[in-house]
Amino acid sequence: MHALDGVDLRPRVQQALDDHLTRQRGVLEDLGPPMTPLVDSVADLLSGGKRLRAAFFYWGWRALGRPDDHAVVRAASAMEIFQAAALLHDDVMDNSDLRRGRPTAHRTFSTWHQEQGWAGDPVRFGHAAAVLAGDLCLNWTDEVFATSGLPAAALQRARPEFDRMRSQLMGGQFLDILEGARGWRDLAPEQRLERCLTVIRYKSARYSVEQPLLIGADAADAATGTRVGLAGYGAALGEAFQLRDDVLGVFGDPEQTGKPAGDDLREGKHTVLVAHALAHADPEGVELIDASLGTADLDDATVQDVRDVLVRSTALERTEEMISGGARRALQALDRTPGLTDEGRQALRDLVAICTDRAL
Repeated sequence: MHALDGVDLRPRVQQALDDHLTRQRGVLEDLGPPMTPLVDSVADLLSGGKRLRAAFFYWGWRALGRPDDHAVVRAASAMEIFQAAALLHDDVMDNSDLRRGRPTAHRTFSTWHQEQGWAGDPVRFGHAAAVLAGDLCLNWTDEVFATSGLPAAALQRARPEFDRMRSQLMGGQFLDILEGARGWRDLAPEQRLERCLTVIRYKSARYSVEQPLLIGADAADAATGTRVGLAGYGAALGEAFQLRDDVLGVFGDPEQTGKPAGDDLREGKHTVLVAHALAHADPEGVELIDASLGTADLDDATVQDVRDVLVRSTALERTEEMISGGARRALQALDRTPGLTDEGRQALRDLVAICTDRAL
């Protein structure tokens, strides 16, 4: 995994994040001891991980021959802070219990409220505190990027895509909850699939792959042809990356995913996997999926029954084909992209495999 470990990117990004959190603890120190659990909730999310979003920013910059220095690593770390904001808010909206094998921030805050015997509803307190932690991350994303040390001209070139990323993610999150509210009952199979892919594109795919890559490339002053090629690579890989995450949300090992098996079913997520199943399962299978999707107390035996439907209906196979197709299109777009260094091209090729790994 030269794209990550060959340049020691993960420990360097972690150090940049740790340094930032230390500074912010000082900024909030005047408000007293209650600030510690607030910052800790962010620090927990910023500890560890593959650092894929930082990697795409970093290689968007480096692949155009720009230098490897502290400034680009610090700027890349802003992508991870933005991811933390998205996760904090997403867990509240999905009412998730676990994230990376540990209680989600809103659950931790709620438990703290209960242990202290405070007034009011501990659930509402937990949700409010987690939202504020996410808002802090949104603020810090901008601060870290703007003060990264990259040249002013580079920051100015990157700013439009940086701003677009932050606005489009919020729109994508709204589309996601809107789809859950509107439901699929009156939609044709192709409409369900189209809506799924639209949500994927703006809720996850673009801000996970394409936009960090383009922000780094814009900062490096990418030529038009190079930027177009990288955008095609990022769009195809971002979709495949999220489809892999959706598969793991139903079939993944909880020891690896950090979430209970079948949690996406309990949360009622309208995924491509589910869209394929509703289109191709037998009537009994469709009935089981309809009854299971969004059932918070869905037991493990029923989760396994749904998995069986997803396999028998070819939904899993069709989704895997879409993942493979996205990876293939990404590599084809990369091969056509001019103006990249050999090292950068190889790193971006490595990232295709990392993002679509069945054990991601």
